[in-house]
Amino acid sequence: MIKHFQSSATKTWPIHSLIRQTVPLVSVPRWSYQSEAVLLADEGDIYVSRPAKFDSYAYARAFQECINQGNHVRGKAVHGHSLKSGDCLDLFCLNILLNMYAKFDVVDESCKLFAEMPTRNMVSFVTLIQALTKCGRLLEASQLFRRLHKEGHELNQFVFTTVLKLSVIMELPEFGWCVHASISKLGHESNVYVGAALLDTYSFSGHVFDAKKVFDGIVGKDIVAWTGMISCYADNACAEDALQLYSGMIMVGLKPNNFTLTSLIKAAASLSSVALGKTLHGYSIKTSYTLDPYVCGSLLDIYAKYGDIEDARAVFEAVPQNDVILWSFMIARYAQADQNEEALSLFRQMMHASIEPNEYSFSSVLQVCANIRGLNMGRQIHSHVVKMGLDSEFFVVNALMNVYAKCGNLEASMEIFSCLSNGNDVSWNTLIVGYTQQGFGEDALRLFYQMHIAQVPKTQVTYSSALQACAIIASVEQARQIHSLISKTNLSDDVVVSNSLIDSYAKCGNIKDARKVFDAMIEHDLISWNTMICGYAAHSLGNDALSLFHQMKEHNIKPNSVTFVGVLSACSNVGLVHHGLNYFNSMSEEYCINPSMEHYACMVRLLGRSGLLNDAMEFIDQMPVEPNVMVWRALLGACLVHKNIHLGSLCAEKVLEIDPQDETTYVLMSNLYASGRSWEHVALVRKSMRAKGVKKEPGCSWIEIQSEIHSFCMGDNSHPDTRLIHAMLEWLNVKVNRAGYISNVNVVLHDIDDDQKERLVWVHSERLALAFGLIKLRPGSRICIIKNLRFCQDCHAVFKEISKIIQRQITVRDINRFHHFEDGICSCGDYW
Repeated sequence: MIKHFQSSATKTWPIHSLIRQTVPLVSVPRWSYQSEAVLLADEGDIYVSRPAKFDSYAYARAFQECINQGNHVRGKAVHGHSLKSGDCLDLFCLNILLNMYAKFDVVDESCKLFAEMPTRNMVSFVTLIQALTKCGRLLEASQLFRRLHKEGHELNQFVFTTVLKLSVIMELPEFGWCVHASISKLGHESNVYVGAALLDTYSFSGHVFDAKKVFDGIVGKDIVAWTGMISCYADNACAEDALQLYSGMIMVGLKPNNFTLTSLIKAAASLSSVALGKTLHGYSIKTSYTLDPYVCGSLLDIYAKYGDIEDARAVFEAVPQNDVILWSFMIARYAQADQNEEALSLFRQMMHASIEPNEYSFSSVLQVCANIRGLNMGRQIHSHVVKMGLDSEFFVVNALMNVYAKCGNLEASMEIFSCLSNGNDVSWNTLIVGYTQQGFGEDALRLFYQMHIAQVPKTQVTYSSALQACAIIASVEQARQIHSLISKTNLSDDVVVSNSLIDSYAKCGNIKDARKVFDAMIEHDLISWNTMICGYAAHSLGNDALSLFHQMKEHNIKPNSVTFVGVLSACSNVGLVHHGLNYFNSMSEEYCINPSMEHYACMVRLLGRSGLLNDAMEFIDQMPVEPNVMVWRALLGACLVHKNIHLGSLCAEKVLEIDPQDETTYVLMSNLYASGRSWEHVALVRKSMRAKGVKKEPGCSWIEIQSEIHSFCMGDNSHPDTRLIHAMLEWLNVKVNRAGYISNVNVVLHDIDDDQKERLVWVHSERLALAFGLIKLRPGSRICIIKNLRFCQDCHAVFKEISKIIQRQITVRDINRFHHFEDGICSCGDYW
């Protein structure tokens, strides 16, 4: 831009060269004032006293020479000399000086000079706007444009292209639209440079139709304009339009450049067309554009996403390997493809090749550390990041937090987060997801509400993770609050968020609200159907689950392996043996789905719980793969229900061969022997547990009261309201005994007298939670209790009686499923 105004100046330049003088002063026969300015700046103040006529153009050429040489020290010296010589620089020279400071990124000096200029023109404003934009002081740049306009300076193509670029960087398309209005009024819309800048603005905001109107109005379209429109189509999922426009470009005789090819390859990737990508790759080879980093990067992308990552590696190997962007891209693709060893190997090669990693390189290799749960490797990379001074980059910081969170070191992740001055949504999401995945639902929700108070924009990931946290602690009230927040956003109809709502409501015990969300969805994907089917299965609503499965098939949604886990679980939970066998067989015969261990475990559980223990054992013998712990444990659980000690012992042996520390198996075997009153074997099992350091998880239950979680263990007297709780239990005991309830003391698997057993039964954790709920919750409201172990038979029986006496709904989620008690009946039909 400065060149344009130099060439249009009315005055002429001095003819003397700007070559630095190196000969002694006495040997110079004639002086130019320009040469004098440079020499004085270079050789010191001994020349200050030399009388000379001040020549602003000499200084202008000196400043321009400093810009060309990138010599900011010399430039400042020349400026200092001009000040000593009277500081009579004209506007033309001051603009070049302003440009010099802008080019050297000395923005504060630029602002100071601009403020001290006696007069300013359009060039002055544009130069400083560009400098402020470059250093990220975007608000000041936009305010300067408003001042330019207010003071009545010329608005031309240079102003408009600069300001439109600013609007894109500021991510304020509305600002760009206002500028477009001025462009239209002044008749610059057909200018090719202004048009190209407008295309970028509308492409960024996704307004493809408006971009096409601008493109059609450009007079004398060059390759930049055509490429801008093709890029707009490619960036906004209009791949076919991009290819069609490319054909039009070829017809007018223009050849694609590297940016055109990059956009076309991106369009091919959008169409998942590897064949088209290879065609464009061939053209790139013919035109030598494969050496261009942008073209190479787009080729790596399409091959890695839709072809073979080895093809991407071949492209990478074929180009000069001195560009950190390509190294970072290739490492990222390996990490995303879960080829972690290859990614680490490539990172090591990059380090050996003396290619300095950037923030993207580090974020990609840290993703690998998170994938493989490599905490030590992550710490080493963290140290290297600190040495490189990249520990304040958002990409790197978020990746570091993810590594520590995935590896279970949430304290380190939280420490990094606490040091952030202004974390973005990814930072918050990383921490919330980390706490959720580690099972700390309350901490995750605490962070979610802090994020909400901080007014950080929330995304799909935020809401999905928060809803998952609600599911962990079974907090239906908090799930409803989050649902209320979602309904006020543009994510209220989002499929991913709606699926999370269904899952959360179902796991919090409110299957009716889950179905309401499902029915209100505009469209359902496979996950929507699977989540609802699995929800029904967990609530022992097998017929509802199977009915929904048939609706899913009627909508031409092809089921996957997860669908059949839900369907087979539904059959298992209600004892539909015939249906379960048919669905299992249809997996491979009708849908070509190979059964996984989860499917085999469902079938063993179905057969075993139905009393077909021999059939279950035969099913295991016929499995084409070696059964794992899950399968044997399913049969062991069935043996406990049907008190088959011989087969149960065999199952326990199989489990402990695979996992000698499996706590659940020891507990099940102890209970199995105790149910047969084989106390000697019980003692041996417990002695073996002590010898191997295996501890039984204590039974715990918790209940939510006004968004606060209260937990109880068996015989717990630590709660502040323990007196009221035991008083309520006494009242319930009297009521159920009058109703004919007889305690089943056989559920207490200890060798003690029946009176002691009956007292122990009445202080089970779920009964304590129920008593507290009756005290604190308003009459008539539903009571929801979560238990970490299997519901015992006596508690199940007494809960049925209590629901009839108090005329309230009681929901209990144990380790396997939900039980809904109402008017003396449980939703499981006493089959669990």
